Amino acid sequence: MTIRLYDTRAKALRDFEPLDSSNVTMYVCGPTVQSGPHIGHVRAALSFDLLRRWLAHRYGRVTFVRNVTDIDDKVLANATDTEPWWALAYRMEQEFAAAYAAVGIRPPTYEPRATASIPQMQEIIATLIERGHAYPAPDGSGDVYFDVRSWPAYGELTNQSLDAMEPAADADPRGKRNPQDFALWKGAKADEPADATWASPWGDGRPGWHIECSAMAKRYLGAEFDIHGGGLDLRFPHHENELAQSTAAGDGFAQYWVHNGLVNVDGQKMSKSLGNFTLARDVLAEHEPLVVRYALAAAHYRSSLDLSDSSWAEAEAALGRIRSLRQRVLRASGSDPAALMPAELPAAFVTAMDDDLGVPQALGVVHETVRAANTALDAGDLAAGLEAGRAVFAMTAVLGLDEAEAAEGQGADQLASALDTLVQTLIAQRAQARADKDWAAADRIRDAVAAAGITLEDTPDGTHWSIDG
Repeated sequence: MTIRLYDTRAKALRDFEPLDSSNVTMYVCGPTVQSGPHIGHVRAALSFDLLRRWLAHRYGRVTFVRNVTDIDDKVLANATDTEPWWALAYRMEQEFAAAYAAVGIRPPTYEPRATASIPQMQEIIATLIERGHAYPAPDGSGDVYFDVRSWPAYGELTNQSLDAMEPAADADPRGKRNPQDFALWKGAKADEPADATWASPWGDGRPGWHIECSAMAKRYLGAEFDIHGGGLDLRFPHHENELAQSTAAGDGFAQYWVHNGLVNVDGQKMSKSLGNFTLARDVLAEHEPLVVRYALAAAHYRSSLDLSDSSWAEAEAALGRIRSLRQRVLRASGSDPAALMPAELPAAFVTAMDDDLGVPQALGVVHETVRAANTALDAGDLAAGLEAGRAVFAMTAVLGLDEAEAAEGQGADQLASALDTLVQTLIAQRAQARADKDWAAADRIRDAVAAAGITLEDTPDGTHWSIDG
């Protein structure tokens, strides 16, 4: 059993050898929750969902960590007087979770928020200062920077020389020794919310972006783990800085660096900063979630993906062929549920998946097997047709294209929709009671909702609800 993965750090395909074959460990950079997800975010998360599923098939257990960056310059910039940064971050986190769940991306083993690991970040920063790889700004601002010239390996992930790099733009340069030094801790500023700061040995402030992931990866997976994943756009400076600060602090950190390709629009990467993004909720409103999953998975995870109307049409047609076979197998077997039970995976499928997660080639095997099943059934060879059909269902189960799993997810969506309808009705009734100055009725509704474990938050934009805990 040999899986090969393209390791960005080695710039080559490498045989995958986990530190512990009974528990593969993965850390994937999750969203910065300043606004809702676009389809590029979903494609990135799906890439690592597919890798996780395959590793789980091969090794049994995968501890998968995907963080949430809930404190960041962008989150603070998008907050308003009526929606503070922490409320915005939570609301956007829920949007990401809903988009991921819609296309069958499994929830991570752990999904830590950056704000919950501030002490661990400060521990790493203190270690770096002690080792001579970081320094507090001499101006007393509270800033702390990583000294890139103290670490000769800086730039190895992206194969860059330090002198050719642009100045780091992630913090105020007021106390830097070198323009490329990046922020580990950002001193508090008068124009930022007081509740966006934490006490530290260097003064009140908040963490830099890069130190967040180093701390969370170490906290949940240990000083050394198997795979670090993320989008190609994160290689520099984010992952370069993570690698430098973690290894300079004495940690082995990630053994493999895996990066997914981006979604392009007219030759440019889809991004919020460029304004050329398509929101995930808009795509999911127009297309069935399983079609979206298929379309996003159809290109190799490391390649760029250009989405168009034909992408969705091709995905729908491909799923249609699989679904037609499923119905045909059920009819031919007399609706025997055993006919849909997954069989052994075809060797060609396994070879494709083992070779750097070759999902496009694996899908080719799926459709070859669909044709073989139909040919056998056409010829009256029921045994061969059912066997080939079960092989198809085994492959689609591994790829997350299984109808039963999708139906289960849709059932959860339907429950969530039904709950939202009920709560919104109660919110409307409470609003009417308040308008009528029937305070007793309004209080009864609020108490009934609270008893169900639901919190109502009144804002100038309306009343929002969330489930406690």
